[in-house]
Amino acid sequence: MKYRSLKLAIAFILVMIISCDEPETMVTDIVHPDGSVTRKIEMKNIVNKFETKDIQVPFDTTWIVKDSLMIVDNKDTIWFKRAEKLFRNVAEINTAYAADSGSNRGIPRRAEFKKTFKWFNTEYRFAEIIDMIVKNGYPVSDFLNPEELRWFYSPESVIKEKAQGPDSTKYKALDDTVSKKTDHWIVKCLVSEWSAAFVRLTEGKRGKDLTAESLKAREGDLVKLVEQGDHILDSLWNYGIITGQFLGVENAEKFRIEADSAVTIASENVFKDFNDYTIRIIMPGKLIGTNGFIDSTGIMLWPVKSDYFLTQSYEMWAESKTTNKWAWVVTGIFLLFVLGGIIFKTVRK
Repeated sequence: MKYRSLKLAIAFILVMIISCDEPETMVTDIVHPDGSVTRKIEMKNIVNKFETKDIQVPFDTTWIVKDSLMIVDNKDTIWFKRAEKLFRNVAEINTAYAADSGSNRGIPRRAEFKKTFKWFNTEYRFAEIIDMIVKNGYPVSDFLNPEELRWFYSPESVIKEKAQGPDSTKYKALDDTVSKKTDHWIVKCLVSEWSAAFVRLTEGKRGKDLTAESLKAREGDLVKLVEQGDHILDSLWNYGIITGQFLGVENAEKFRIEADSAVTIASENVFKDFNDYTIRIIMPGKLIGTNGFIDSTGIMLWPVKSDYFLTQSYEMWAESKTTNKWAWVVTGIFLLFVLGGIIFKTVRK
């Protein structure tokens, strides 16, 4: 999981490994009118290294795999790995998600498809949904305004383009604001997870001066302690200074093991090991609604990052419709038949 700013959060992570040669991955879902889905994977890397265990979505030997090589202008070599598979329905995709053994295994994901017949048109709805992974956190929408939320969910290509465009000063300031606010959001979620874990671990051991309610009410104090000591957070925690101020010196010493264990639990929950990727969706017929971004080729896309489903479900959806030409023909013939009957009756009179 990669954040633009890690200075507040990094000291709370016990173990965090980020691969420098992680492939850039695009997953494309081509939705067919019958509900089947052709799923394509394109992985791009600067080295010819593509491990099956590192693929961000479920993958097995039933996929059709293609390799290619491209030389770019500056003589650097970019390696590609491409694969595709036809899923007969979303149930097959969901079965694959449930049995996933790749890099993002354990993350609850699913696909949904709905087809609605409306005589002249048939409407389709396809969605990829990732359930939230932190139960004791706060929605990011509580920290960002609508413009900031839009920026938060934007693909990196959009952010880079705007940050280098004619309004670069405006967007760099926006990016900095969003980064600072999301840092604060992450710390709030981390503290809330720690508090909940600490309450569970000390159940039946705490005195009346350390109730679950009082700890919850004072989470803001712990957030301030963490943010104020961000550059030496690990030292402040290890020497019991933060817990001493938050829990009281006696309680901090008494529950030192539980407090440390709660940090481990909170860190593992908030900083979930997840490899980012991008999803594109191609719908049948004409697009009528989506919450995705439209790329330069007119195809919808969504970045998939663990931030997005940390404290609320992340749903990527698109709706489209196709025209039922036969319905127009049948309707026309019926109207002609009715009109002809009316004319015939009128003439006979």
